[in-house]
Amino acid sequence: MADTVLAVGTRKGLFLFTRGPDGGWSRADPHFADQAIYAVAIDTRSGAPRLLVGGDSAHWGPSVFHSDDLGASWQEPGRPAVRFPEDTGQSLERVWQLAPGGADEPDVVYAGTEPGALWRSTDRGESFTLVRPLWDHPTREQWVPGGGGLGLHTVLVDPRDSQRLTVAVSTGGVYRSDDGGASWAPSNSGVSAVFLPDPAPEFGQCVHKVARDAVDPDRLFLQNHWGVFRSDDAGTSWRAVETGLPSTFGFPVVTHPTRGDTAYIFPLNADSDRVPAGRRCRVYRTQDAGASWEPLDRGLPEEPHHGPVLRDAMCADGGDPAGLYFGNRNGELYASADDGESWRLLASHLPDVLCVRAATL
Repeated sequence: MADTVLAVGTRKGLFLFTRGPDGGWSRADPHFADQAIYAVAIDTRSGAPRLLVGGDSAHWGPSVFHSDDLGASWQEPGRPAVRFPEDTGQSLERVWQLAPGGADEPDVVYAGTEPGALWRSTDRGESFTLVRPLWDHPTREQWVPGGGGLGLHTVLVDPRDSQRLTVAVSTGGVYRSDDGGASWAPSNSGVSAVFLPDPAPEFGQCVHKVARDAVDPDRLFLQNHWGVFRSDDAGTSWRAVETGLPSTFGFPVVTHPTRGDTAYIFPLNADSDRVPAGRRCRVYRTQDAGASWEPLDRGLPEEPHHGPVLRDAMCADGGDPAGLYFGNRNGELYASADDGESWRLLASHLPDVLCVRAATL
């Protein structure tokens, strides 16, 4: 019996790893080998875990698949799960994010897409409805695509109240709703936009990822296009927390699943030089809410390294100590079983790693 499942989305398919009680890992044959997998979710709220996958076929286009038997079989809806209404004049380019809803809404799943939009499912991810109030927000027409496109890539549900939602769009910034998506407001005060004439706009920041603290739900960590920030008021305001970092440019940010004030990032040299900071493969951790950061590299390559980690290609499982995982664009997959203190190479020569998700079963 597996105690942990690790789903790795790549440019050429989905790779599933399972860890047994003895700590050993096994890998199944790849799924969707002809598709790029940009989004994966592992929903454990209703007994048997449901795997949700956002695939992108060069021939058939994007779709959402699900499996209730850890990948032994897959189902795809007869009609597209995510489809823009005709009056929007838009078509789906990519599913960037799949995220389970709150614990009190076991059938609710959210999707974030390109073009930048939020979608809500009430049937565990088999069909989705566009969240129109965000799509119709008066600022949306001014969102500009980032380097990877105009994608809604972060969906956070407040564990105290499933109606409180936080999303992030590149490059629209952070938006919040306190009423289940019926209304939205920008939530970027203090987050910089160094590439704009006004470096502190109300919206338009190129937010790369946002994560919520495990103990204090009002504490959020944000990796920006230049800048690492923390909010202590659920995103109402932000301040920089960068002491000890070799660079403030990067993509992922992950919080420890059970310990407060603890977060992980993977710094890159620069937006014009997207390789590990200093050409060193290192994860950085804070245990004091960003007051300081420390490198974690025991077991990681010591020689010059050139494999960047994308925004959804680092994650944690639900353990304590936490299992941490990241994959890079070199096709390497690394795992830690001790909060990041040490690492091991779990797989190499994979296709370009786009996203990583893990769950303790």
